[in-house]
Amino acid sequence: MKIISHKVLDQLSLEASGSERLRKNLNLHDDYADPCQRLFIAMEPGTYIRPHRHTDPPKPECFMAVRGKLALVVFDDDGEVKQVISFGDGCHTLAIDLPAGEWHSIIVIEPGSIFFETKPGPYVAMSDKDFAPWAPEENSPEVGSYLSVLTEIVLKKDSENF
Repeated sequence: MKIISHKVLDQLSLEASGSERLRKNLNLHDDYADPCQRLFIAMEPGTYIRPHRHTDPPKPECFMAVRGKLALVVFDDDGEVKQVISFGDGCHTLAIDLPAGEWHSIIVIEPGSIFFETKPGPYVAMSDKDFAPWAPEENSPEVGSYLSVLTEIVLKKDSENF
C-alpha cells in the first residue's frame, strides 16, 4: 500500500521547482510494464510539454488536478488550438478524460500545481508519444516563444471563462 500525504506532495513540488525541466513525477506503479500507469506530476509555470498524442498503441489518459491550476490544450492535426480546458483550483473542471489519439499539451497556470494521471500501460519510452511535427523539440531555441504563445492563448481563454 502506498499512502500519499500532503508532506509527500510538498516534497514533490519542491523537487519540481528545483529541477531543470520544472517538473517531477511520483510513480505509483511498480514497473513500466504495469497495465495501469498511475502517477502524480508536479509542474511549475515555464515547463514545456511538447504537444503529442498516444497512438502506438492508442491510449486514453485521465488527468485530475490535486493542487494549483493547469490547462489542457488540445490541437488539430495542423497544430491549431481546438480547445483549452483549465482545471484545478478555482475552475469548474477538476478532471479530464482525454480520448486516445488527441494532440495535447499541458500548460501550468499556477506555481505548485500537481495533477494525477492514469493511462494504460505498459510504458515504452520509444513508442509512448507521437510528438507533433509542428511543435518545437523540448530543448530547441524556439520553445520559449512557442510556450509564450500557448500560455497567452490559455490565459486569454481562461479569462473568458470567468
